[in-house]
Amino acid sequence: MNYLKVRLSPGLYFLATPIGTARDITLRALDVLASADMIAAEDTRSLRRLMEIHGVPLEGRRILAYHDHSGAGARGKILDAIAAGQSVAYASEAGMPLIADPGYDLSVAAADAGHMVTAAPGPSAVLTALTLGGLPTDSFFFAGFLPNAKSARRSRLESLRDVPGTLVFYESPKRIAASVADMASVLGGERPAAMCRELTKRFEEVRRGSLQELAAGLEEQGVKGEIVMLVDRRRTEAVSDEDIETALAKALETHSVKDAADIVSNMYEIPRRPVYQLALKLGKG
Repeated sequence: MNYLKVRLSPGLYFLATPIGTARDITLRALDVLASADMIAAEDTRSLRRLMEIHGVPLEGRRILAYHDHSGAGARGKILDAIAAGQSVAYASEAGMPLIADPGYDLSVAAADAGHMVTAAPGPSAVLTALTLGGLPTDSFFFAGFLPNAKSARRSRLESLRDVPGTLVFYESPKRIAASVADMASVLGGERPAAMCRELTKRFEEVRRGSLQELAAGLEEQGVKGEIVMLVDRRRTEAVSDEDIETALAKALETHSVKDAADIVSNMYEIPRRPVYQLALKLGKG
């Protein structure tokens, strides 16, 4: 028995559950599961099994199903329980609730009603992948699942092309090959990337390489399991003062100082002001 029965204040408690290995659950999450007046879950069977593994008894409590299709009815039951002074524990199927999992509407509704909302944090596929992927973690953007349709997927990737951080995607094994091929085409095949599969599970795997290399490998042989895809940010090549001056001189042959500065600053993705000042000097010369 690794949990403690504790007195919980009335409110909503979001619980992180393991993304693979059952022992990754935190002791605090077990305490909350053992002590909450009411329990809700995205998948009632998987949470019941997790509680059995760790010896946390239900003691007459039922687990209420709350997921994307349960609607306002289940949400109302949870809010009514909190309003009546009860503590409610909510767990999504794996990882942190709300991260590509249900719970957002419930969180907002509980907070708007003035109830306490807190979390027992823990496993997260996003953070685990960033830890293992070998790409920069100083800034990242979680983009969730890409659209199914090819045109919509490519359009979404276009909108993410210039995000100044590591891109993080969730993907299914059935679509990973097509998605990575589109990433290589839209974002650039040379971009460093990592495919993190079955994290914390028996067949955990991290493949690193350029998007083009990963796409080629997936075209040859598919993969199974849950996948987190990481893609490095867009890197702009270093540009010298000589390159800028040469480009400005050429642009000034057919454009005004203002337009030439706009063209060159956009071309090299550099601040416009110093380019404009140099264009003024060249234009006078």
